[in-house]
Amino acid sequence: MQDRSRISPALVKALRDETGAGILDCKQALLNSDADVKKALELLRQRGLAIAEKKASRVVGQGIIEAYIHHGEQIGAMVEVNCETDFVAHTSEFRELAHNLALQIAAMSPKFISTDEENSTEGEEDPQQTCLLLQPFIKDDSKTVKEVIAETIAKVGENIKVRRFARFELGN
Repeated sequence: MQDRSRISPALVKALRDETGAGILDCKQALLNSDADVKKALELLRQRGLAIAEKKASRVVGQGIIEAYIHHGEQIGAMVEVNCETDFVAHTSEFRELAHNLALQIAAMSPKFISTDEENSTEGEEDPQQTCLLLQPFIKDDSKTVKEVIAETIAKVGENIKVRRFARFELGN
């Protein structure tokens, strides 16, 4: 375990800026990783996934509908993203997530939200291509869309679900 005095405020701030996690969470992750930023990032990511799993059963009755129209107005997407409270639905983190999901849908053309939906249609396509939650995130392909949602859940402290989406392409 790292000596607390060797964890500088600048290192904590840098980790916080990169992850959006709380100051104490960042400091603890750095302490638990012996000030190794890569290990601290992984610890925070795992913690975010655990938080998301705990909140998964909570009711999501609020949210927003986000739309995206691609340049040239040939492709568009709409997505309904739900959360627990109206307050969170209007935070910048939640709105950014909804916008990024609309971009993802426009760019990657998923057919289903999850494998549960795909399995109900007896599809035989690659789930990583057809299921939104399993697709590599277009802004950071080291993460899946599901992991990006889990990170946002950890930041805002509420359950988040993609309820439905539609993608439109001129002529299709």
